[in-house]
Amino acid sequence: MNIPKRLNVSISWFPHMASINRAQWNTLAHALKTPFLEWDWLHQMELSESISPKTGWIPNHLTVWSDNRLVAAAPLYIKMHSEGEFVYDHVWADVAHRLGIRYFPKMIGMSPVTPVIGYRFLMAPDMDEKEITRIMLKQIDHFCLRNKLSGCSFLFVEPDWKNLMENLGYHGWVHQSFIWENKGFKSFHDYLAQFRSNQRKNIRRELKVMEKQELVLKTFFKDEIPEQFLSLMYDFYVRTNAKFGPWGCKYLNRKFFEGLYENYRHRLLFVTAYKKSEGKTPSAMALLINKEDHLYGRYWGCNQTFDSLHFNTCYYEPIRWAIEKGVQAYHPGAGGLHKVRRGFRAIAGYSLLRFYDLKLQNVMIHHISEINHLEQMEIDQINAMLPFST
Repeated sequence: MNIPKRLNVSISWFPHMASINRAQWNTLAHALKTPFLEWDWLHQMELSESISPKTGWIPNHLTVWSDNRLVAAAPLYIKMHSEGEFVYDHVWADVAHRLGIRYFPKMIGMSPVTPVIGYRFLMAPDMDEKEITRIMLKQIDHFCLRNKLSGCSFLFVEPDWKNLMENLGYHGWVHQSFIWENKGFKSFHDYLAQFRSNQRKNIRRELKVMEKQELVLKTFFKDEIPEQFLSLMYDFYVRTNAKFGPWGCKYLNRKFFEGLYENYRHRLLFVTAYKKSEGKTPSAMALLINKEDHLYGRYWGCNQTFDSLHFNTCYYEPIRWAIEKGVQAYHPGAGGLHKVRRGFRAIAGYSLLRFYDLKLQNVMIHHISEINHLEQMEIDQINAMLPFST
C-alpha cells in the first residue's frame, strides 16, 4: 500500500506485545480512558498464554511509526472462534453458513475477554487521526483479504471513536451494558437517598446481613494488596465459573492473575469479605480495576454461600469506595438485571463491523438498523425498572 510521503510514517505488524516497546506503547495508551489497552494488561494476557494461538487467539498487532517513534497502534487478534468476545455474533456466523461463506478465521480488535467499553486505535496527539486511521484500515483490509479472513470487527468501542469509524465505512452494532454514575454524591447516604423507600430498605437489609453473618468487608488498593491475593483470586474465579458449567467464562489462568502483581497492581482494587471466626483468609473477593475517575468490575468469587454477599462485595462496597475517592463512573461488567435494583443504568455500547464478502456485508447493512432499534428498546425497558424516587 502507498502511504502519502507527506505523512512520513511506516507500518509494522507484531505477533506479540513483547516485541513492542512498553514505554512507547504506554505513552499512547495512558492517554485513553480505558486501562485495558495498556501494555502490561495485554502483555500479561499473552505471557500467561491465556491469549495465544493454542486458545484460538492469534495476536497480530498493527503499529504506525514516524522514524523510531510509535505514533499509532491497534491491538488486533485473528480468531478461530467467537469465545471470549461477549457480543454473541452467532447470528452473523449462522447467516454466513446459510450463504455458504466461511466465517472463521476473522479479525477482531478488543482487549481480549474483557467486555468493557473503550476500544479505539491508540494515537499520538500530534498525528492527523482521521488520515492515520484511514491508512490503518486500508492495511487491515489488505491483510484480511490476502489471508482470506471473513471480516474485521472492533468490539466495545469508545463512543466518540465510533462516529469516526462509521464515516470510514464500518457499521455500528448496539450492545447493552451497565454503568453506575456518581451524581455528585458526598456519601453513601446520598447514594441511598436516590432510591424509592422500599428499595432503600432492601439495600439496608442487605448491608446489615453482613454483620449478622459475622462478615467483615475490607478494601485493598495498589501497594496495600498482599501478593498472595492474586493466586487466591484465581481460585475464586475458577469456583465462580464452575457454577455455570459449559456456560462459564473461564478464559484466564493462574499465571495471568499472579503476573498482575508486579507491573499492574497500581490499577488494582480488591474488595474482600472475612468471616470473623476464620482469621485472615478471605471468604470472598472481588477484583476491580481503577483508572483515574473510572472503576471497572472484573472478577469475583466466594468459598461458600452467604446471603447478599455478592451485592456487598461487587456493588455496595465498590460504590462506597468510589464515592470516597471521587470516582465518577463504575462499570460493573457484563450481564445481570439485578444490577438495575442497585442503581446501575443500562447504556448502549457499540461494536463495529465490516465483512469482506459482499453478500454477507449486504445482509448486515440491510438488517443492522432494525437489530439496533430492538436492542435500544430493550435498554429503554431496563431503565424503566430503575427504582429511583424521581
